[in-house]
Amino acid sequence: MKISLALLFLLLAAAWTGSQGMSFRSSRAKCCSKEMFSRRKIPGFKIQGYLETASTCTHRAVLVKLPKGMVCVDPEQKWFQEYLRKQKRPNSTST
Repeated sequence: MKISLALLFLLLAAAWTGSQGMSFRSSRAKCCSKEMFSRRKIPGFKIQGYLETASTCTHRAVLVKLPKGMVCVDPEQKWFQEYLRKQKRPNSTST
């Protein structure tokens, strides 16, 4: 009985902490501090998605989802602007 109560408690705790984290699809994006920004160009094939931070954040940023987590990116960086243009461009190889 003690084991099943402990297991139930752990499952509830895991569910609660999981719900407290930022969902990638959530409209409530977290903010990025200066230390959180990636200064390196990220290859487009590694980007799984992105989400703009809220307008109430101190620093304007985009949260970029990568296979190993998320990083903050300055949306004005040239490489990110090029990535966005490529995403909006229709695929010229399809007929």
